Amino acid sequence: MSETTRETTEKTDPLNALLREGVRGAVHAPGSRGHERGRTGMQQVDRHAPDAVVEAAETEDVRAAVAVAARLGLPVAAQRTGHGHGTGMRGGILVDTRRLDGVGVDPERRTARVGAGATWQDVIDAAAPHGLAPLSGSAPGVGAVSYTLGGGLGLMGRRYGYAADHVRNLDLVTADGDHRRVDARSDPELFWALRGGGGSFGLVTGMEFGLFPVEHLYGGSLYLDATDSPQALDGWRRWAEQTPEELTSGVSALVFPDMEGVPGPMRGRLVVQVSLAWSGPVERGPDLVEPLYSLAPVLMDTLRELPYTESGAVFDDHDDPAAFRGEGILVDALEPGALTGLLRLAAAERPFMSVVWLRHLGGAMARPPEVPGAVGHRNAAFALSALTFTEPGSPDDAAAAALRAEVAGLFADRTLGRSANLSFGAVDADEVRAMFAPEDLRRLVEVRERVDPHRRLHTNRPLPSPERTG
Repeated sequence: MSETTRETTEKTDPLNALLREGVRGAVHAPGSRGHERGRTGMQQVDRHAPDAVVEAAETEDVRAAVAVAARLGLPVAAQRTGHGHGTGMRGGILVDTRRLDGVGVDPERRTARVGAGATWQDVIDAAAPHGLAPLSGSAPGVGAVSYTLGGGLGLMGRRYGYAADHVRNLDLVTADGDHRRVDARSDPELFWALRGGGGSFGLVTGMEFGLFPVEHLYGGSLYLDATDSPQALDGWRRWAEQTPEELTSGVSALVFPDMEGVPGPMRGRLVVQVSLAWSGPVERGPDLVEPLYSLAPVLMDTLRELPYTESGAVFDDHDDPAAFRGEGILVDALEPGALTGLLRLAAAERPFMSVVWLRHLGGAMARPPEVPGAVGHRNAAFALSALTFTEPGSPDDAAAAALRAEVAGLFADRTLGRSANLSFGAVDADEVRAMFAPEDLRRLVEVRERVDPHRRLHTNRPLPSPERTG
């Protein structure tokens, strides 16, 4: 036995034994198949390396795992799909929530109650037979709870607002092992913080939220050849600003590689993908999108009427494990010159894959919800993200970091702050501060200090210490 293996075994065996006394689900030690599965998510930049993975079979397992972490002074975190975690935890207990995937729909109240492991596709499929749909995002494989804790920018966001705006209550295990139901009456400040403030306040085991009477969308993507059409992005911007709130759209730009597996017309071309979801009367969809066909030559067209159960086809986000980092900023306007520069950056040849994309905001997302939440920068008109891809576990490449910074710099004069949902990779205190207004950040830190004074909860968007909230 190597020295490293001996140290790991001595450290984890007592912990695993203690956990097995209190949880019904499996407990996995480092090196086991269950440990590897539990710590592995879609984001591969910096995977978690916990001392133990608890595969929760019931909500009581989450409480028991947190109680052990509190007793031993260990960090604790939860993971379902691992799309966006920033810095992998070192040591401690990771709760794998994938088995807590129950979804219950109340069609009369138009609500759903979901477990911590439910994905948006689970919710979509459960709601559809009742003619209802959730405020899910472009990638239905994302966990519904983690997505909503960050705010939740959905396919129907401009019509109905952020997913966090429609949460009725949450079941939460705080860092001391206390399991409670939180709503606007039981703990208004904690309820406010959970709805947009991230995962710094406890491990959520269940959540109830509103559903909406939408069965079909008109949507999909137009793939435009922007190689000789530098005006394509600004054309989309001008069109988007005139669209009704029932339409949410976004645009991405990248050079498709000239290789097998890429559709022939797009190989080696600078492609602008305009994706949209129209939740109004389906028959109006084709007329609304008609102006897009004149922006640039159309390489591929997937626009169609589709049931909400197929809403993942709108943006057609990839869902395979990958290592990526990203800048996610929120702006109050897009200048034509900056968009031309953005397209130029997207077209440049680089030794790594990159993609830039924009999402149209506004509408109901810009209006305060009935019950206030902590979602930051509601007055943003657009979200911008620049993603760069690397090998799992690799340090950030200087050229990739420079590209992300250059993209963000194009919009510096119009930037309101950072997006909690769209920043991928490690974030520092300055970046977290930029996600919220100063007063909201102070409130969030006060709530965190109350429910997790020892800061044992490991989260991908850690709030700063109280003295650093200014």
